[in-house]
Amino acid sequence: MRKLLFLVILTSLLILAACGGDSGSSVTLKLAHSGSDSHQYQIAAEKFKELVEEKTDGEINVEINGNATLGSEADAVEQVMDGSIEMTTVAADSSFSNTVKEMNVFGIPYLFEDENHLYSVLDGEIGQELLNLTEDYDMKGLGYWEVGFRHLTNNKQEIHTPEDVQGLEVRVQPADVWEQHMTALGAKPTPVDFNELYSALDQGVVDGQENPLPTIDSMKFYEVQDYVALTSHTYTPAIVVMNLYVYNDLSEKHQQVIQEAVEETTEYHRNTLAEKEDEIIQKLEENGVTVTEPDRDAFREATQDVKDAVLDQV
Repeated sequence: MRKLLFLVILTSLLILAACGGDSGSSVTLKLAHSGSDSHQYQIAAEKFKELVEEKTDGEINVEINGNATLGSEADAVEQVMDGSIEMTTVAADSSFSNTVKEMNVFGIPYLFEDENHLYSVLDGEIGQELLNLTEDYDMKGLGYWEVGFRHLTNNKQEIHTPEDVQGLEVRVQPADVWEQHMTALGAKPTPVDFNELYSALDQGVVDGQENPLPTIDSMKFYEVQDYVALTSHTYTPAIVVMNLYVYNDLSEKHQQVIQEAVEETTEYHRNTLAEKEDEIIQKLEENGVTVTEPDRDAFREATQDVKDAVLDQV
């Protein structure tokens, strides 16, 4: 059914894509994401657009639709599967994991020892195996951009130990592993779409949330949160996917360009965001946010059984 709908919606695009190398023809790829104009998604999307358009001499154009203008992350995933849009980049362990269940693995606390361990997994066999799973859902997994190591924030109190999290209403991504994670810490998990999170924090719908430092900065969560705890409890990759039929109808040359552009963007993205971490902490403190470095071993101990909740999936 999805394939039939895709063919109806994108017949003209497929004709152009099939002859994408011909003089005078061009293909436009819509890339949707839910981040702000300074979010990690946007930083990567802009670099990807630059590389693709340069490498194809304008034969492929990338149209970036950020700020959830085409819907939530769940909407974007659905639209890529049915061919309404060509591409998206979303948190692998959020709404995406409700479609590709194995992506719940990234919600397991303290799964990676450090960045070297993490990147060796993503860039290696395991990372590719996970990307390949997307083809069962009419998507082509192209790679992983950066969201980052996640930290806890709230507007109630400093967090030093797991006991400090008990009773807090914490926004979680809409995936089972995250409800299990916060429950293990004694918090009250509350699913909220990412594009609605700022207002939920501002209005007191939830006390806190968890996200990487660049997200806390780019989405201005520091305006509505007083405390940041550097828990580094999980790492979230931004998976990059394209509609499978669009990808297959591109010429081999253009497929190679797309893949190269994703990989070059990945390296650029990691380096760019790594340079921002210390600056962001300083900015948070200048804006009156209290930043703590909690006992990570205690958090690791408190959440060690969370993996059991997703073992049948991952």
